[in-house]
Amino acid sequence: MSDRDTKGSLAEWFRQWRVPLRKFLTGKGAVPAADLEDVAQEVFLRLMRYDRTELIEHPQAYLYKMASNVAAEWAIRWRYSRPHDAKWLSGLLASDQPEQNCARGDAEDEIQRAINMLSPRQRAVLKLQFADGLCHAEIAERLGATQRSVKRLLSKSYEKLRHELDQELLGVITDGRE
Repeated sequence: MSDRDTKGSLAEWFRQWRVPLRKFLTGKGAVPAADLEDVAQEVFLRLMRYDRTELIEHPQAYLYKMASNVAAEWAIRWRYSRPHDAKWLSGLLASDQPEQNCARGDAEDEIQRAINMLSPRQRAVLKLQFADGLCHAEIAERLGATQRSVKRLLSKSYEKLRHELDQELLGVITDGRE
């Protein structure tokens, strides 16, 4: 078989078995998805270096076996390309604290429940004060009420919330902000 015939058969193998080879490598799970095309290309490049393709009796089986070997080689090379040292792990501390996040979520749910127990007008006054950052005079102007009634509404709202909420619960919220 001439060199031209060899190159022609290799090109034909590439066209015929490139997609099945990628599926084979995907099924093995040894190659990350990002490296599939690179490994397949490496297999065909190595096959092109082989001078005696006419000796290959079962080309697809040969191709798959070569792909398995290349995938294993790449896995070993990747594993040793970045050696790990135990001292590096000490610097990897998780910044999140699941227990605290869970407790904080529960506390926020409880606060929302307590706020929902307020009258709509009390909720509106609290929203204007905390969410919009308005003072008593601005709230009174926006609601068409007196400053005294706004102050009374806020006072009643705080009293109701203190009655509904547990002090321990409020500690969870303030601890999470530090």
